[in-house]
Amino acid sequence: MTTQPAPRSAARAAARAARTVRTARTARAVLSCVLLGAVALAGTTGCGGPSPASADGHKDAPAARKAAPEPTESADLGRRITDYTAGITADGSYRVPTERERRAVAEGVRALLDGDRAAAARSLAGVGYAVRTLADSGGARYAEIADATREGEVRRGWGRVYADLRGPAHWQVQVPHPSADQRTEQLGIGLLRGAPGGVLVLAGAHRAADSGAGPDAADVAHRRDSVFAAVSDALADRRLPAVQVHGFADSSLPDHDVVVSPGSGEAGLPSARRLAAAYRAQGMRVCEVWERYCGRLEGRTNVEGEYAGEAGVPFLHVEHNRRVRDDDGLVAKAVRALVEIAKTWGAGR
Repeated sequence: MTTQPAPRSAARAAARAARTVRTARTARAVLSCVLLGAVALAGTTGCGGPSPASADGHKDAPAARKAAPEPTESADLGRRITDYTAGITADGSYRVPTERERRAVAEGVRALLDGDRAAAARSLAGVGYAVRTLADSGGARYAEIADATREGEVRRGWGRVYADLRGPAHWQVQVPHPSADQRTEQLGIGLLRGAPGGVLVLAGAHRAADSGAGPDAADVAHRRDSVFAAVSDALADRRLPAVQVHGFADSSLPDHDVVVSPGSGEAGLPSARRLAAAYRAQGMRVCEVWERYCGRLEGRTNVEGEYAGEAGVPFLHVEHNRRVRDDDGLVAKAVRALVEIAKTWGAGR
């Protein structure tokens, strides 16, 4: 039997009914959006269908996320550095880094101070270094740039860098001869903790360490081809003034406790005068190289000082006798003098 077509009036009725259903559905959808408006404005619900970013039907990612906090390791900064330098001995090893390796570590330090930790990590990882965040027992946070493994640290002896994370970097303290100039690292630690805005550059080998490249290859105060010098130069390029701490035997200059020098340049002379006065205020006998000859302790041939002098950046070369370095109370007084000058640098003076 042939089916007869439905009357035209019935078709129109069916169409009206369909439109009524669609209108009702639309009204319910609009009402739902109104009721959920606060959520929709927060970006967690959409009423217009999936956005282009979520057209595959997956839930949209939030428009912005807070960066995940960097992993932080709790540590006593003084103990950590002291334990490290205790392992630096004259019979240790040292490898002269290549130009690429020196540049990579220096670039990592630059990137970190620019606030780009990811770029710093990439540059450092390329040469087996890493950056870590330390929460010191006193509450301050520091970045540690060091060999990624203990094996690499012992074998290469390139050293470490510590940067205060409380704010921008304003100055640097350098310890080129840990172990050889005993307890000079304590001066560096005390200064880094005592004044904000510091960067500590710490050598990683004894100056007499075996390198297979000559007897003085590990003496980073007198070699341009070291990670230590590369980092120091990078900081000088940022106009960060520096104080480099050393130690001398009491018999070398028996009438003095400290020798203060602006190195081979003149940019550091005003700071050197202030530092000498600060040491005297702590009861120490100071030999000022601009006033008299202080023997072979004047730091005129120091390579980091030469670079800073050519750049017109203040550089202070400071020697401390054994009596000062062996006495915790005198170390604390020396640190107070150093902190005084670092704070003037931090204040832009």
